[in-house]
Amino acid sequence: MVAQVRKTRSEEKILTAAADLFYANGLRGVHIDQVIAASGVAKSTLYVHFRTKDELVAAYLRTTDDSWTAQLQDAAARAGADPREQLVGVFDALTAAFDRHGFFGCPFVSAAVEADLDSQARAITVQHTQRRQAWLTELSEKAGAAAPQTLARHIGLLIDGALASGRLLQDRTVVDEAKSAARLLVTSHT
Repeated sequence: MVAQVRKTRSEEKILTAAADLFYANGLRGVHIDQVIAASGVAKSTLYVHFRTKDELVAAYLRTTDDSWTAQLQDAAARAGADPREQLVGVFDALTAAFDRHGFFGCPFVSAAVEADLDSQARAITVQHTQRRQAWLTELSEKAGAAAPQTLARHIGLLIDGALASGRLLQDRTVVDEAKSAARLLVTSHT
């Protein structure tokens, strides 16, 4: 049991350190020795959990997918019971992210830009987008959208655009503007 607890704690430390480094510096901008130093684990410990940097990147992206999806869903839920308000409320997750640590952009867009087309990292980014879009489509259906997939795609584009513009401009008003645009879209589609 002690070995399992130690393994879990080490893995958590590695993933936390990797997430901070990858988010701030990109996938290619981080060397495995930086992750080892930041996590405080031995090199051998890191390689017990992640045989390659690609495996570490994949674990980081999967963890980030779960976390970011939960943040989007929580923001939607806090907006109330009306699915139309939930679609707009999603943008509060972006504002909260900016308030926590500034805009470093979307980790999935960053990964997709840096990763090879046939890489596991790119496949995970595509899965994340598909998962997000399926959820937004479901919300759009509940909101009574005449074309739920279209509304979901538009909301997804606003999310991606706000994250990209936020990274470029370091200005949280881009999220406010994306949220206003989302409100107009939801109104016109429902």
